[in-house]
Amino acid sequence: MDFKNSKTMHNLMNSFAGESQARNRYTYFAGIARKAGYEQIAWIFEDTANNEKEHAKVFFKHLVSYLGEEPTIVDVQAKFPVVLGNTLVNLKASVGGENEEWTILYPQAAKIADEEGFPEVAESFRQVAEAEREHEKRYQAFVNNINNDTVFKKPAKVKWRCRNCGRVIEDASAPQTCPACKHPQAHFEVCAENY
Repeated sequence: MDFKNSKTMHNLMNSFAGESQARNRYTYFAGIARKAGYEQIAWIFEDTANNEKEHAKVFFKHLVSYLGEEPTIVDVQAKFPVVLGNTLVNLKASVGGENEEWTILYPQAAKIADEEGFPEVAESFRQVAEAEREHEKRYQAFVNNINNDTVFKKPAKVKWRCRNCGRVIEDASAPQTCPACKHPQAHFEVCAENY
């Protein structure tokens, strides 16, 4: 099939646009989380924004590889969420968006790309969908933590790490202030020992 007449071209362009706008939205959400005292959540939004930039790049590279170096205008026909609430609202919106990408949009786009004879594009959609699944998972974990008031306290002792200076403290709750660098509780996260 001719790429310029394919649904795959439009799916790639819509996905490029979707990932690009998600990146900006997550950057906005990070600022709101930071102002609310959620440094780790702000970092997760920023990290995910960077992931979305890379997803957009994957899709854009496919477009360029098929369309060549001459400028080409491709129409975008897609719906994008408009939301800018508090951190919980923003997390819930993010869960919904990530879920739609990995359960509906990208699997459908992969199927179409396979049917139209673009297996490498189909594989990119499948791989990016797996990343989006993980994004949904961690956003949902933070929704649960806020709803259960367990962002800075847990039912049992855990290791809390100051994201500013690295001080680790074992307790059920993160300290109000880091004893080492004096940064507020907002800078603590559960210490992940994945090394």
